[in-house]
Amino acid sequence: MVNRLICVFAGVLALGSGLVSAHGSHSSDQPPSDDWATRHMMEEHHIEGFDASSFFTLHDYDSSGSWTTDEVRKTYGIDDESNEGKNEGQKSDAIRQVFNLFDTENTGFITRDNWLKGIAAGTRLPDLGFGPGHHGDIEYEYEIHHFEKYHGDDATEEELNHPEDIEHFRQHDELERAQMRLEQLEKMAVVVSNIPSKFRRN
Repeated sequence: MVNRLICVFAGVLALGSGLVSAHGSHSSDQPPSDDWATRHMMEEHHIEGFDASSFFTLHDYDSSGSWTTDEVRKTYGIDDESNEGKNEGQKSDAIRQVFNLFDTENTGFITRDNWLKGIAAGTRLPDLGFGPGHHGDIEYEYEIHHFEKYHGDDATEEELNHPEDIEHFRQHDELERAQMRLEQLEKMAVVVSNIPSKFRRN
């Protein structure tokens, strides 16, 4: 479990960032931050020292040199379950606010150059009320927000008895069952006579 985390962090640390021991809550109830990027890096990546260029690279998920609306949406964790109470209008408005700040030429993308120019001019990512930006898979979020904080490398199975541990393993079991059902369906032969005639090729 922890080995996977180390691999994830290795690439980020190569950007010249440092680990910190601060841990974030999975709640978005915390007061707004004046510098959301710093909050995000500390709570979601456990990184304190970073620069504008490394932040951009880390969140340029397709390595295209620019951020799309989907990438900004992912970085802010807008579609995370912790934001289920927000409606689509609020989510779209949040993305628009970020693009108004950094897409000064209205291209529909935030380029690295525009990002760096904005940061140099003192513009910062705003806290839009969506929490610290949960954008990892269930494994990553569990490890970064719970396992690292309450368990160590030598934790035994018996010690993984917190409500968060139980919920995490329940989700794992659910995903495994879904995968098994999918594999069983894929192995089933198609019975042509069971297909309604209107869907069959003549």
